[in-house]
Amino acid sequence: MIYKSILIGSLIISVGFTDNLSLEKAVKLSIQNDSWLIENKYNQKSIELKSISAGSYPDPKLSVNMLNLPTDSFDINQEAMTQLKVGISQQFPRGDSLKIKQEQLKLQASKYPYQRENRKTKVIVEVSQLWFEIYKIQETINIITKNRALFEQLLDISESSYSSALGKTRQHDIIRAELELTNLDDRITILEQKKDKLSTTLSQWFYSLQNEELSSKNLIDFANLTLPKDIFHVQLINQIFYKSSDENNLLEEFEKHPAIKSINKEIEAITKERALAKEKYKPQFALNTSYSYRDDDPSGKTRSDLISAGFTFDIPLFTKNRQDKDLESSIQKIKAIKSKKELKLRSFLSSYETIKAQLMRLKQREKLYVNKLIPQTYEQSEAALNAYTNDDGDFAEVVRSRIAQLNKDIDALNIKVDIEKNIIKYNYLFSENVDQMLNTINTKGKRL
Repeated sequence: MIYKSILIGSLIISVGFTDNLSLEKAVKLSIQNDSWLIENKYNQKSIELKSISAGSYPDPKLSVNMLNLPTDSFDINQEAMTQLKVGISQQFPRGDSLKIKQEQLKLQASKYPYQRENRKTKVIVEVSQLWFEIYKIQETINIITKNRALFEQLLDISESSYSSALGKTRQHDIIRAELELTNLDDRITILEQKKDKLSTTLSQWFYSLQNEELSSKNLIDFANLTLPKDIFHVQLINQIFYKSSDENNLLEEFEKHPAIKSINKEIEAITKERALAKEKYKPQFALNTSYSYRDDDPSGKTRSDLISAGFTFDIPLFTKNRQDKDLESSIQKIKAIKSKKELKLRSFLSSYETIKAQLMRLKQREKLYVNKLIPQTYEQSEAALNAYTNDDGDFAEVVRSRIAQLNKDIDALNIKVDIEKNIIKYNYLFSENVDQMLNTINTKGKRL
């Protein structure tokens, strides 16, 4: 049953809607079905339960002994020293070690909610990148399909001119037009292949093994996945840092990120480990008490029972190779986790600079395409076609100009999509929680 569900789930996923797969629904479903988040919750619960047990004293120890039993007769009343001894002992932890250990485990557990928030925001980034790639392919196919009609017109014009024998059209012009149509069909086929592969990858985010039954309603076929035609404009978080940046302000802002907060909790937990290591320099005590029963002597005279009590403790004298090393080990762990945090902050700074530079260049290119390249390419294409129809131009130039027009339209689309993809990555760096990122994904977002 479960394998059948997996097979069906890889092709058709119940996503609660039948039409287009919006970006917002895609990321929400991905988060909803992410098994990593479920695992993380179980790990947190496990440590929370362990923190409760860590605060408890060790169990008392009960002992039952037969003392000084004579081996010649094994008679319990023969010798006065023969005793049936029952004892109980209780060991106590060193200093405040139980309380510190409990606090340490609670701190370890407290990092998991931040890990889940970070995971959710990373899922949004990854799924968004897939979604926008599929969108780019879908709209590229639409652009090629639209331009294919123009190439079909060129073929009709060349065939009409060739059959009338009035113009300069040659047979190789017709062949060239047919070849370009075939090339366009091949480009569409390649794009469809890429789209199928990406759609399969995207569909894996929407399926959970815990949901074995797939609803017969509201199904979407990922083999023929369709996305909304209008591009989603992602809003920018903290636009002030896009316009100007100060490293100190950036680091202060990154401290709010759940990935950094998770590391801070690790640092607090390791600090407790250092405190725990210091408690090992304190002695550990144990109390014990026992009751010894003695039988009557052979003449019937009663013997007194005995009670014993005492306590033991160790003396941490030889600390060089044990307690000192444990303390030094905890200090090294603190340094290691602080280095981990520094590396993460550096990674954030590097990503910020890279993404910001890419966004600025993409915006420059978008402006250039909108204001100059696209209009100029269209003008060139129309001029070449007019010249050819007036028997004053070359057919090859017409084809080249049409291909250039097509490629520029595709390039313009790629720029628009790349801007949105980079904004998603930029937002991840400044997101304090998953809701903040989700709020940036909608159709009403303003362009950067």
